[in-house]
Amino acid sequence: MYAERASRLPGAIVWSRVPGPPAPGLETGRAGSGTDAGGAGPGEAFAAPFAAVLPDGCMDLLWTEGRLLVAGPDTGPYVPDEVPSAGWAGVRFFPGTAPTYLGVPADELRDRRVELTDLWPASEVRRLTALIDTAADPVTALEEVALGRAADSEQPDPVLLEVVAALDEGRPVARTADELGLGARQLHRRSLSAFGYGPKTLARVLRLQRALVLARDGVPFAETAIRAGFADQSHLAREVRELAGSTLGELVGRR
Repeated sequence: MYAERASRLPGAIVWSRVPGPPAPGLETGRAGSGTDAGGAGPGEAFAAPFAAVLPDGCMDLLWTEGRLLVAGPDTGPYVPDEVPSAGWAGVRFFPGTAPTYLGVPADELRDRRVELTDLWPASEVRRLTALIDTAADPVTALEEVALGRAADSEQPDPVLLEVVAALDEGRPVARTADELGLGARQLHRRSLSAFGYGPKTLARVLRLQRALVLARDGVPFAETAIRAGFADQSHLAREVRELAGSTLGELVGRR
């Protein structure tokens, strides 16, 4: 069963995917409201067993018994090989914040899942893994790890948070750069480090998430396309197929 809640870390989501009842304090249901993380919320993470994780502009700190991993930003659908018997827990960071907290540029992890020992000292990762493994509530223990890391890190660049807000409102990339006083190359370079890809890809990903929210709320697909910022329904269909590897109808049916 998948469940999620807002984290005490601003903009983040805490989630679990476990066999049986959800962890305490988490709301059950499908993932991917598109608004839970401040307008650029989580994608399709573990909405059903082996369901594809869709691009959402986010990175996750992941735990399953005995392991801590990091999920980098996706540019296409990612299908987990399996759901371990212990299940998964995760902290999904608001777009652009994880590189600051985790200490790694997002583009180095694009379309990858890596062991946390590849990024942090192995002794520290072993200590944290054991702490979470033995906790009464591993989901909350994982959140505490993320909160502690954030407290010891610099604050994420507020300009990059403004980039997310602007693109999630559907503003053009060029206009966003001008409004923030950034050159096109500078915005692209900073976006690679923060989001794992350039601002145009981020805009496409956020637009996809807006469309999913509308379609799942029952908005007709043609209207969804216009309201989400696509040229027309055909444009929407092409983008969903390219970014999600599926059709919008199939995605809406996964509840």
